[in-house]
Amino acid sequence: MSAALDSLLDLLDLEQIERDIFRGTSRSAVVPRVFGGQVAAQALVAAGRTVPADRTAHSLHSYFLRMGDPGAPIVYSVDRIRDGRSFTTRRVVAVQHGQPIFHLSASFQTYEEGLEHQAAMPSAPDPETLPTAAQMLPRYADRFSGPGVVDRLIEARAAVDLRYVDAPPFGTVGEPREPRSQVWFRTNGKLADDPLLHVCMATYVSDMTLLDSVLLAHGRGGWAVGDVVGASLDHAMWFHRPFRADEWLLYDQESPSASGGRGLGQARIYTQDGRLAITVIQEGVVRVPRTDEHRG
Repeated sequence: MSAALDSLLDLLDLEQIERDIFRGTSRSAVVPRVFGGQVAAQALVAAGRTVPADRTAHSLHSYFLRMGDPGAPIVYSVDRIRDGRSFTTRRVVAVQHGQPIFHLSASFQTYEEGLEHQAAMPSAPDPETLPTAAQMLPRYADRFSGPGVVDRLIEARAAVDLRYVDAPPFGTVGEPREPRSQVWFRTNGKLADDPLLHVCMATYVSDMTLLDSVLLAHGRGGWAVGDVVGASLDHAMWFHRPFRADEWLLYDQESPSASGGRGLGQARIYTQDGRLAITVIQEGVVRVPRTDEHRG
C-alpha cells in the first residue's frame, strides 16, 4: 500500500466522539478549501458506522452548503431516520465553526435477488496502456494558473491511480469538443474487504473529474487553469452492484446541460469486466470570471 493511500485511509477513519457524532480532519487540496469528495466520503463513513453490517449503501444524495476550512476539524452528526426490515436511512450534517457545510442522506439495504439488466459498457482502451497522472500532468505545466499546481495535483491524487482516456480539459484549452470524458481509476494499493470502504473510496474519487465534460464543451481548462470559477453544488450516487475500488473502474462521464452559471455532469462507473457498478449525477457552479479573455 502506498503512503498516500495509507494517509487517505486514516482520513476516512473518523474519530467517534459520541454515539452518533464523529470527527474528521482534512488533507491538502489543489484549492484552499476542503475537497468535496473528502467530505462526502467522510459523511458516508459516519452514516455507515451506525448501520448493521449486513446492509450496504445503495444510494446517497447530498448538498454542498458552504466552503470547508481545511485547517479545522469537521464534525459529522448522524440522524437515524429509519430502520426498516430491508432498508435503513441516515441523514448526516457536517459542521465547521458552528455552521453546516454539507448535508447527506444515504440509504442502505440488505441483499436481495431481483430483476437484472444494465446499460452496456462503452468501449475504452486498456487502462494499463494509458499514462499515469505523474506522467501526464507535467506535459501541461504551462497551462496552469500559478507555480506548483502540477505538484499539488499529483500530491492530491497520489492515493488513486487515475488515468485519462483522452486529453483532459486543461490539455485542450480553447478547443471545444463533445462533452464526454472517460477516466480509469483504482486505489494505489489493496484495500480491506469491507464493502463500506470501497463505496466510500469511490465516493471520494467521483468528485475529482465529473464536471470535466462541462468544461470540454466550451474549451475551458478549469479551476486550476483559472479560466472558470467552480464548486460542487450537489452530488448523488446509486450503487448498483458490488465492486472493488482497488480494481480498475471506468468512469464514463458526460454533460447534458450548462446554463445559469451551473453545469450538470452525469456518469456511469463500470468494472473492468463490464458490470455497471455506480451511477453518478452532479451539478456545480461553473462561472467565467468577468475579466476573462478566452485562451484560444
